[in-house]
Amino acid sequence: MAKKVKGNRVQVILECTEMKDSGMPGTSRYITTKNRKNTTERLELKKYNPILKRVTVHKEIK
Repeated sequence: MAKKVKGNRVQVILECTEMKDSGMPGTSRYITTKNRKNTTERLELKKYNPILKRVTVHKEIK
């Protein structure tokens, strides 16, 4: 059997900032993982927003 090891990797949700500010219905969200030990601050990545049909900034929520 495999050993149960507590890792530093956690799942985070990225949400589009422009979509939230525009007031349009719907949201663009992505799920990814990050290393909690190396990246202590919140993630901020440029990802594609299919509703706006362009690349926008997505920030980590929760």
